[in-house]
Amino acid sequence: MLELRDICTFYGSIPVLHNLSLRVEQGEIITLIGANGAGKSTTLMSICGIVPPRSGSIFFQGKPIDRLAPDKIVALGLSQVPEGRHIFSALTVAENLDLGAFLRRDQRQVRQDLEHVYSLFPILAKRRHQPGGNLSGGEQQMLAISRALMARPKLLLLDEPSMGLAPLVTKQIFEIIRKINKEDQTTIFLVEQNANMALKAADRAYVLENGKIILHDKAEHLLQNKEIQKAYLGI
Repeated sequence: MLELRDICTFYGSIPVLHNLSLRVEQGEIITLIGANGAGKSTTLMSICGIVPPRSGSIFFQGKPIDRLAPDKIVALGLSQVPEGRHIFSALTVAENLDLGAFLRRDQRQVRQDLEHVYSLFPILAKRRHQPGGNLSGGEQQMLAISRALMARPKLLLLDEPSMGLAPLVTKQIFEIIRKINKEDQTTIFLVEQNANMALKAADRAYVLENGKIILHDKAEHLLQNKEIQKAYLGI
């Protein structure tokens, strides 16, 4: 579904990603783990066209997207939940969700999808008329995920969904991530600092270090890898 080939991305004159290559197959949960500053968020920003790569190629369902504007990429079926959530704080929950479906014209299906996200996150249905800024951190993360789902993505990119959340809320978020993948058949590319949770949720995983992929394997295998346990799992 998604393939990155030899991606090099810079911030100004500073290189961040170095010949990064990876792939995401349809129906999978893929995770990218690594330390702070490794280039995880930059990888997602490159895919979405927010920080276009300087060289290399990105293909989504066989079509090159590395030179497309972000809105064109969203229209193809790829949505990102950014690090830090970035909801519209002054707008209500319902208005945030409406904006997630901004590019869509199938209004009947939009209404059905709205009810679906409310079923995934019932607390949002209760708070639909409240400003997003009044929600707790966990509720804002639920809103950010729901807003992305309202675009009806084929591939959902999640950037640090557990950041700043209590363990119980993190567990709930990851349960919903798995449900979105299995029941809604949405492919998921997960960037996550909580390597333990990410590896338990994912099918395959890539390990990123200083902008380079240093390891790739099935997630269950990486959970048993002594170096990964020491570096990322605190074992």
